[in-house]
Amino acid sequence: MKNLRSVGSLALLAFAFTPAAFAEGFDDDSDALDDAMLPEIIITERAQEHGYQPKRATTASRTDAALLDIPQAIAVVPAQVIEDQQVRNIDEALYNVSGITQANTLGGTQDALIKRGFGFNRDGSILRDGVRTVLARNLIYTTERVEVLKGPSSIMYGTMDPGGVINMITKKPQLSDFKQVALYASNLGGGASVDLTGAIGDSRLAYRLIADTSDEKYWRNFGVDKQTVIAPSLAWYGRDTTVRVSYEHTEYEQPFDRGTIIDSRTGKPVDVPRERRFDEAYNRTIGDSDFFTIQAQQRLNDEWKSNFTYSYNRNHYNDFQARPISLNPVTGVLTRRADGTRGALSQQQIVQWDAIGHLQTGSIKHEVQFGFDFEDSNIFRRDLIRGTNNTDFNIYDPVYGLMPNSTVISPADSDQTDKLHAYSVFAQDSVRLNQQWIVSAGLRYQQYDEMAGKGRPFKVNTDVSGRKLIPRVGVVYQIDPTVSLYGSYSESFKPNTSIGSFIEALPPEQGKSWELGAKLDTPKGVTATLAAYDINKTNVQVKDAPINGYTPVRAAGVARSRGVELDVAGRLTQQWKIIAAYAYTDAKILEDTKYKGNQLANVPKNSASVFLEHDFAASENGNRWRAGGGMRYIGKRPGDDANTFFLDGYNVADVFASYDTKLNGHKLRLQFNIKNLFDKTYYPSAGSNLYVAVGDARQFLLRGVMDF
Repeated sequence: MKNLRSVGSLALLAFAFTPAAFAEGFDDDSDALDDAMLPEIIITERAQEHGYQPKRATTASRTDAALLDIPQAIAVVPAQVIEDQQVRNIDEALYNVSGITQANTLGGTQDALIKRGFGFNRDGSILRDGVRTVLARNLIYTTERVEVLKGPSSIMYGTMDPGGVINMITKKPQLSDFKQVALYASNLGGGASVDLTGAIGDSRLAYRLIADTSDEKYWRNFGVDKQTVIAPSLAWYGRDTTVRVSYEHTEYEQPFDRGTIIDSRTGKPVDVPRERRFDEAYNRTIGDSDFFTIQAQQRLNDEWKSNFTYSYNRNHYNDFQARPISLNPVTGVLTRRADGTRGALSQQQIVQWDAIGHLQTGSIKHEVQFGFDFEDSNIFRRDLIRGTNNTDFNIYDPVYGLMPNSTVISPADSDQTDKLHAYSVFAQDSVRLNQQWIVSAGLRYQQYDEMAGKGRPFKVNTDVSGRKLIPRVGVVYQIDPTVSLYGSYSESFKPNTSIGSFIEALPPEQGKSWELGAKLDTPKGVTATLAAYDINKTNVQVKDAPINGYTPVRAAGVARSRGVELDVAGRLTQQWKIIAAYAYTDAKILEDTKYKGNQLANVPKNSASVFLEHDFAASENGNRWRAGGGMRYIGKRPGDDANTFFLDGYNVADVFASYDTKLNGHKLRLQFNIKNLFDKTYYPSAGSNLYVAVGDARQFLLRGVMDF
């Protein structure tokens, strides 16, 4: 980690000298650019949303497209929403999107999301600028907006669950000067950030430097949550060529909190104060990550352009935990074991290339796209610490510090490895037959090799290879410029692997989805999508009851998810904005020797959210108030695939108010947010009856932002 800190410091130092160096090299290429001379790519990105209203997206086809023209549901969380809600993580952003709930987060250390009934931590469904990541946490201060593509997306992104993908769109270098500093404080701590961007001299070269740091106490009875990010980037906006180079380095420390435990007598969480933890002060994860990306776009002629992406990302961490093993709810005695992981390192390289052509045969227009992808992923956990069972802890009368942190390495559990190599080619054609009809069809041919196992000596538990042809077809009928109807059929697949258990060469998970929907996009109004879908997934992995602290995973036969979703975002009136969502999700196991007919874990049948924002009239001196708030609802859902217990439904409300003014001629915004306004106790997800996440308590946040 010391070396990586040096890398981050050197990157910052290098950036301090970058403007002069690059301006000297590129000064003669063009005159200074004003807004009227901005490159097409910047103009396109700015047109993707208008306040709360999303207009266009890149996730569905890896190229900019109007939402009305996409034959799949796609929801967007715009930058203004992220700012108003003071979104701090991916869960908070996706409160605004239908059909998404939290999965097992491994004690709050991993992003873990269920989309349309399917998904888990490390399922490969989270992207950053269209690139799959191995990072533990993906939404940080560099994120500008979030796009969610619903349904199977393997034709664009390879091995994937059929629920969809979530794409973090990051802040890019701009040719217009912009400088911003921010400070925030909460009842738990505080932090600061800086965001600087602009042209380098009079050239077409632009830079961006983003830095962010936070240090907060954990809201439960001990723990800290710290994070520091530094993210320099450069972009060259030539007449026919755009090249962006970006780097992010993050260092973090966060609680490893398994939450609460289900009382076997009641089927509900044990009756103790929600702030009480059942682990030790050493329960934490300490790590650092890097994300490096080169993206280039070349306009070949008036009809063709090509895109290239190379990305390397890595995540390194050590964690420590007092793991719950079993509970006697009558006496309160909790059996625990001091476990941990040392030297965990996940690394991934991605190469993407595609070409896009706009052709015409008579009156019929084609958007042709073809390309190839390469992925090399290696997940490795070196030393697995395993202590001995300890019964010195009572949840009703806790005394901490009686079970020390263990240092005993378990050779049989160590060197956990999961390696994936995948190669693929794809092609698709989107045909505009006339003003009303768009028909699209595509194929991906994917080849993959994956090996997983553990132990000293090493034992291979999974060794699979294969190839798969994946289709997607869709049709769009535009009733008028603001309304379209669509239908689509798409597939997905994902190799079945296991690090911990010998599963031989099971066939991959495969998903097949039908979807019908309607879309609305009014000028400076609202964008809405109503979708109905049916997804069948075969060879599904399910979890059995925990055994000695471990949760066995195996493949079930068939799972199905059917549902209806509605997403709405935009401006209701001149003063009122809205982002709202509703989902009905019926996700169950259709074929399995043990769980046939059961609901899938952590998937509620009903979920909804609404957030409203009001712009007050500006005062005579130009100062302006804005305020808003909303509520999210998650219905009752099973906590495990065996349906042995259920988590109650809940409602949580959030509010905010902001004041825009000027200080010494500079724009100043003061904003106050209250999260979980009524301080509700709720449980967003469960990994098992021993690992039930506890939702955050009420929090107050005050943020000041100044533009220069």
